[in-house]
Amino acid sequence: MWKIEWDSKALKEAKKLDRNARKQIVKYLEERVLKSQDPHQYGKPLKGSKAGIWRYRVGDYRILCQIENQTCIILVIAVGHRKNIYS
Repeated sequence: MWKIEWDSKALKEAKKLDRNARKQIVKYLEERVLKSQDPHQYGKPLKGSKAGIWRYRVGDYRILCQIENQTCIILVIAVGHRKNIYS
């Protein structure tokens, strides 16, 4: 069973988002990613300097995560609008 953990920086970023966006992101993680056998199927691996990080799309927002297969943990490291999440 997979478990989601939030980095303190990602939690701070999520609190800055508007309420509806925050709800959509949490709902996506809980209903889609957590309930799947393989969380990789909904995400996309990033390349270059961000190799090893996975991205999930929720409308105009992005969730950046590290997926730890040995411990079955999805660590959310960043959340934000698509125009400034990668900088």
